[in-house]
Amino acid sequence: MKIVIAPDSFKGSVSAKDAALAIEKGVKKAFPNADTVLIPVADGGEGTLETLITATRGQKVYTKVTGPLGKEVDAHFGVLGDQTTCIIEMALASGLNLIDESERNPMLTTTYGTGELIKSALDQGYRNFVLAIGGSATNDGGVGMLQALGMQFKDKDGNEIGYGGGELDKIHGIFIDHFDKRIKESTFSIASDVENPLIGEKGASYVFGPQKGATAEMVKILDKNLLHYANLVEIATGIRLHDMPGAGAAGGIGGAFSAFFPSDMQRGIEVVLEYANFADVLNGVDLVITGEGKVDFQTAYGKTPMGVAQAAQKKNVPVIILAGSVGENIQNLYQYGVVGIFSIINGPMSLDKAMKEAEGLLETSVEQVCRTYFWNHVDQ
Repeated sequence: MKIVIAPDSFKGSVSAKDAALAIEKGVKKAFPNADTVLIPVADGGEGTLETLITATRGQKVYTKVTGPLGKEVDAHFGVLGDQTTCIIEMALASGLNLIDESERNPMLTTTYGTGELIKSALDQGYRNFVLAIGGSATNDGGVGMLQALGMQFKDKDGNEIGYGGGELDKIHGIFIDHFDKRIKESTFSIASDVENPLIGEKGASYVFGPQKGATAEMVKILDKNLLHYANLVEIATGIRLHDMPGAGAAGGIGGAFSAFFPSDMQRGIEVVLEYANFADVLNGVDLVITGEGKVDFQTAYGKTPMGVAQAAQKKNVPVIILAGSVGENIQNLYQYGVVGIFSIINGPMSLDKAMKEAEGLLETSVEQVCRTYFWNHVDQ
């Protein structure tokens, strides 16, 4: 019996790596001799760097950058096992996790630190990049990142604008003369599962602004400012970001990559599975177990369990999904080789208790799931 264990993190409680280890314990309780392969995964959000470093036996390079509120923070980028590909995780420099909830304000937060990470990697000679852009605290259209790389955004008096989405309406001109020339020599794969446009009711500000601390009034201002920014980008480059799918990712940084970088946008989970050689790992496998904190109708739009299931389906390998909570309208997942979706919660409990005990709950649930699924393999 061979089982591949490929979960994402259970956000706020268990990392993807620890989730995989807990699932393995559950499998071994049911079938001690089972052959298990652990591949912790991510979909372009937090944890993507760690996942790719682990999968490819790469390493981390530590540095200091400007955090989302302008204060210096410790950060790092990764170098994959091929020693040529650099992985930048936006959340490590410009992430929501770096700010106390009371300080969240996308009018002020900047992507400058993400640009500094890219510059640091360029300085060390890297030209092939994977950008994981989930988990951002920002809504500045990627302007901070571009400023860190030499692009200038000046107001009507010729002064550089400040940090944050609240400054974008001050932009009078975009000047690219000093933009880092090494960008054109490089390639950038943008790992994201977001297809939202830059502006409008389905855009960056309206959809993601509130979770980053934006009030209803802020959302309107941020969207208006991004519209102003998009108009100027179109004048400068001829590229229309306004309704471009994916341009609204990470507060609009997806649009910045589309307009100013030699880049392509890919589903985050597909990037991770490719670097992990997931298709080859599936050969001779009897079952794949995946999961994340919440599974609902949104899971079918590119989240980790969906990506894992689609890859496994190509090899006719069944998939079981585990989740902290299971929402509504999950039926679509069954057409992609998913044979069961289970919540790990085994009784009434508070969210806080469930998060603290997530590893134990995973272990217990997996043991029961495996005993049920492999009921006729008791000798294994």
